[in-house]
This record gives sequence, C-alpha cells and structure tokens, in this order.
Amino acid sequence: MKDYEILFKITYGLYAVCSGNREEGNGFISNTVFQVSSKPAKFALGCSKENYTAGIIEKHGNFTVSILQQDTDSALFATLGYKSGKDLDKLKELKLAYGKTGAPVVLNDAIVYIECKVTDKFDVGSHWLFIGELVDAKTVNESATPITYDFYRKEKKGKAPKNAPTFVEESEDEGAGVRYKCAACGYIYDEEKEGVKFDDLPDDWACPLCGSGKELFIKI
Repeated sequence: MKDYEILFKITYGLYAVCSGNREEGNGFISNTVFQVSSKPAKFALGCSKENYTAGIIEKHGNFTVSILQQDTDSALFATLGYKSGKDLDKLKELKLAYGKTGAPVVLNDAIVYIECKVTDKFDVGSHWLFIGELVDAKTVNESATPITYDFYRKEKKGKAPKNAPTFVEESEDEGAGVRYKCAACGYIYDEEKEGVKFDDLPDDWACPLCGSGKELFIKI
C-alpha cells in the first residue's frame, strides 16, 4: 500500500497563477511551479485538465505566477483555490496588474511575480504540464517570507483542492473528537483540538479556509 503522506514531505510553494487578458482572465492556486532551464529561463506549471484556467492558458498562450507570502489572506485561497471561474469572475475583487503578454497578475499578498509565454504543453495524466519562457519578473514586497505548502497544511490547516496534483482523499474517521467537515473545501473542524464545540461558535463564524458559513459544515 502506498503511503501518500510521504508526498507531503516534498517541498512545494503556493502560488497565484493567472492567464488571459483584460477581457478574459482567470486564476487559480498552484503548488506546482518550478524553473526547468536557465538559457533561456523557462518554467513548468502543472494545471488540472478540469481547471477552467487550463483552457485560457491554451487560448492565450501565457501565464503569470505570483509567489505568495506566509500571512496571505485566507480569502485569496478561498477565491482562487476553491471556486471556479466557470461560475464567477474570480479576479474581479483582486488587485491586479497586466503584464507584457497582457496576462493578469495577482498583486494581493505577492512577494514577486513572473510572466511567461507558453512554448510547450505535455500530457502528464490528470494534468497538463505547461512550459513557459520568462518574459518579465518584478518584485512586489521583498521583505516578506514565501509560504510553503507544508506551512499551509500545518499552520493554516489547509487542504489541497480536488484539482491539485497533491490531492489525496483523506479518511474522515481518524481522531477521537467530534468533527465537522466543510462541504465546500474539505476543511475539518475538530472540537477536541479547537477546544470549542462547533455549536458554540458564533453564527457569523466562517470556514477559515474558504469562508463558507456554518450551514455548509457536516458532522462526521
């Protein structure tokens, strides 16, 4: 039996990825971005085939990557990570810039960003692997510390959305405490760990990961 927990030991960052232009753009949260060459500088981006942004990247041939900081607002993860651009304009309320290729760039909680034009695409199973050549790079906040996927899981108690390459269906019967699961993003509220019964939380309490209300939590 494969021990999928081992996969979480591989180091990842968390990034806000966008593609498109001023008229048509979308974005998502990715933990699969890495440099693959230096001359010319090229970057690889993993994107689920079911991700709405995948079609936009194919159409416009560009993508931007904003490296996020440790104290990134959970609302940014909720919007870009757990909602679909098919249903709403995910970029509408964000602070944006537009790069040399016309692609939108997320500036919210960004440390630096890079902009690439797509040169290759590879089918790697559930995901496309886009290769992009660097066309621009800028610093937004050089003093902040980049967030890692490990920090996101341990400190922010975040879960990988189903389209993420690191998504693993986790068991719901582990632990002794009474637990409640967010039906939107999968966040688990454990009464024993939190020290407060779920029913005693204020009515306006929201999921710290995706912002969903208490009514979307299911007792497990």
